Amino acid sequence: MRSGLERRDVEGRVRELVDALFANIPSGVGSHRKDLKLDREQERKVLLKGAQWAVDQGYGRWEDLEHIEERGRIPDADPGLLSSKALERGRAQLGTLGSGNHFVEVGYVEEVYDKEAARAMGLEKDQVTVIVHTGSRGLGHQVCDDFIKVMLKAVQKYGIELPDKQLCCAPIRSPEGRDYLAAMACAANFAFANRQLITHWVRETFEQVLKVSPRTLDLGLVYDVCHNIAKIETHTVNGTERTVCVHRKGATRAFPPGDPALPEDYRESGQPVLIPGDMGRYSYVLVGTPRAMEETFGSTCHGAGRVLSRHQAKKAAKGRAVAQELERRGIYVRAASRATMVEEISEAYKDVGDVVEIVHQAGISKKVAKLRPLGVVKG
Repeated sequence: MRSGLERRDVEGRVRELVDALFANIPSGVGSHRKDLKLDREQERKVLLKGAQWAVDQGYGRWEDLEHIEERGRIPDADPGLLSSKALERGRAQLGTLGSGNHFVEVGYVEEVYDKEAARAMGLEKDQVTVIVHTGSRGLGHQVCDDFIKVMLKAVQKYGIELPDKQLCCAPIRSPEGRDYLAAMACAANFAFANRQLITHWVRETFEQVLKVSPRTLDLGLVYDVCHNIAKIETHTVNGTERTVCVHRKGATRAFPPGDPALPEDYRESGQPVLIPGDMGRYSYVLVGTPRAMEETFGSTCHGAGRVLSRHQAKKAAKGRAVAQELERRGIYVRAASRATMVEEISEAYKDVGDVVEIVHQAGISKKVAKLRPLGVVKG
């Protein structure tokens, strides 16, 4: 999200903002909301309608949907395919951040590389921004667990040989393949709704803490993009247009200017691409390119990527006061647990600046702006 505020407007208020965000958006393992009770029928509507359900309920604005991939709703979702355990986990966890590398980050635009693309997104130097990274929570995790069992049987049924059983799969047109795509659409829609709720509460928190009107705050959604998903798309393969299933795992969509899937105001510049770094360095906004369509099925990277496992990060951070280290660098962090904070130290990740430079030079996405964190809520 980009705001109508400048960095100087929040200086001295970052701690207050982050503390309020931490209080208003439940985070951590198994986190749940006490003030959002879904019954079975409401949950079914969430799984079918995604972010559109959230806006229907008053969480956000209709114009938000224009800036969400697929307008915040993947079609052909079938809630009847989800286990009772997946549904139970979803009802408790909608509207929560979760744990691991999920976060809400308040920052500012430190540098602009492409003025035209930045203007299309409403981004300018020193402007306050907010990044939200979270997904389908325990519901999506359970869908994955449940369908791994289905896929293991499908491998035997269809005579598929695997080098590793973790690569278990099923033909897309098989009953198992179709069921999985319909269940995955439910998880994606849950994630869209989850982020839309958090977007709404971020806006409310800024208004309450800074005592500003929604008009002055002007906290608008730049883009909401999927990270881990399989999408049915049309691409040119060996000179022929074909319908394909593109699996973006550890990747993000990067469609070029002119693509009909993009919102009208991004048709000239290309799709916004959000590449978060780590809580101590910086993140980037890029745009998709024609070369991505030629070489990577309209895809680019989705983040910095880890270089240390969580266990290795804990060893590296032993005896260190990570929160105080970050605060000395001007970044205030709140986390649901100290364990999460040490697992997410900057050294656990590649320098996202290096990663972004590679995809920029390769031409599969183009740098637009660099964002610097001021305060972070970690899961």
